[in-house]
Amino acid sequence: MNVLVIGNGGREHAIVAALAKSPRVDKLYCMKGNAGIAELAECVDVDYMDNAAVGDWLDSHTDVRYTVIAPDDPLAAGLADELERRGHRVFGPIKKAAQIEASKAFAKALMKKYGIPTAAYETFDDYEKALAYVRAGKFPVVLKADGLALGKGVLICEDAAAAEAGLRQIMLDKAFGAAGNKVVVEEFLTGKEFTPGEEVSVLTFTDGKTIVPMIPSCDHKRALDGDKGLNTGGMGTFTPCPFYSEQVRDETEDKILLPTVSAMNAEGRPFKGVLYFGLMRTPEGMKVVEYNSRFGDPETQVVLPMLKTDLLEIFEAVTDERLADIDIEWEEGACVCVVLASGGYPQKYEKGKEITFDAPPGEDVFVYHAGTVRGADGVLRTNGGRVLNICAKGRTVEEARQRAYDYIRHVHFEGMQFRKDIGIKYNAKG
Repeated sequence: MNVLVIGNGGREHAIVAALAKSPRVDKLYCMKGNAGIAELAECVDVDYMDNAAVGDWLDSHTDVRYTVIAPDDPLAAGLADELERRGHRVFGPIKKAAQIEASKAFAKALMKKYGIPTAAYETFDDYEKALAYVRAGKFPVVLKADGLALGKGVLICEDAAAAEAGLRQIMLDKAFGAAGNKVVVEEFLTGKEFTPGEEVSVLTFTDGKTIVPMIPSCDHKRALDGDKGLNTGGMGTFTPCPFYSEQVRDETEDKILLPTVSAMNAEGRPFKGVLYFGLMRTPEGMKVVEYNSRFGDPETQVVLPMLKTDLLEIFEAVTDERLADIDIEWEEGACVCVVLASGGYPQKYEKGKEITFDAPPGEDVFVYHAGTVRGADGVLRTNGGRVLNICAKGRTVEEARQRAYDYIRHVHFEGMQFRKDIGIKYNAKG
């Protein structure tokens, strides 16, 4: 069959690359795609935030039999609902299920109601009340813009001055637009050894009845080495996660994963697609940091290269609510992804910088394009904050990260920045 993938980043490139391996896929389209995706799929210049335009394109392209909606924004805008209404087969949750990511206030209230472990919090739509609450509280404190903010709407504030500035930035200055109309003020979780950062991302396939976790990965959100600097959409990731043991996995499934799917069903919001759990290991056990209603970015870039099962078969099993019938298999070993970003990211940065490669990637090294474009002159240029994802597989995390960093020496563009410590987190040497 012919398949359409919605999106234009590194996550979508990884999804397209995985679908391209399926013997059941004849042709791939991507809306809007990027320079890397264009090597595998026909890119379609339609605004995927315009539900009607996407629906009209699919109505006129009857050869496309399946659509994968990858980004959060179109899911939150109800694109899956619109396409299903028109009779198209879709992978991705409907709007009221995507609310689990689109509103942090909704997600926190859901966890509180159903006893799913998470950080203590309060939600405010009044700046003065939020300010009074923060001033009377403990530090550090976490401020979260309620809505979608490209992974940047979370501020970790070490003291009262930072918290007051953060509230002003979110609620008054509208640094994240309408996403900051409401704010969640959350306790700062510490790790098992009372140090921050023991986090794991668990992406799951679910058809609303069955839930199948993918291999766990560890994301690096901060812009600078040592988990310093501003929060970003993600500067790199690796799998497997060294502390996500079988015991931790089983406990997490029993206390968090399955209860979340059940809670969404109880609320009349059945979730079908990829449900992402951002988790932290604390002295009280695993707790939810955040939910996403889709594949994570850049977690997808290390998870899908390790998938042995046909991705299209899994997608269709989710759509048809027969996920329990699919045996999903994974490769042994490790995978590491390092994000190459534009200078200045996640704040102001320039686009249009020429990208060059001294050598092609070697065996078990993959280059996923995130923010790239190829002009009429044939030159590859930067076209976003996160530009390229350099991913590599190996027997161990250390071997995989060495391969990734070895290849980065062959990639060049003006202002290129990246973290040097991806895969070292939690002393991940094995």
